Amino acid sequence: MTQQMVTIPRDEYLALKKQAKIDLEFVKDLVSSLADIKAGRVRQVR
Repeated sequence: MTQQMVTIPRDEYLALKKQAKIDLEFVKDLVSSLADIKAGRVRQVR
């Protein structure tokens, strides 16, 4: 598989980098939350 280069505006590049960071943080939080649930470290909220 060969790589191709794509040119995009800097603003769009920065927005994509920011979105990728946010997505990674969300996934880490989700995994942490699931581990807490599995370990029984949750409380019921009404």
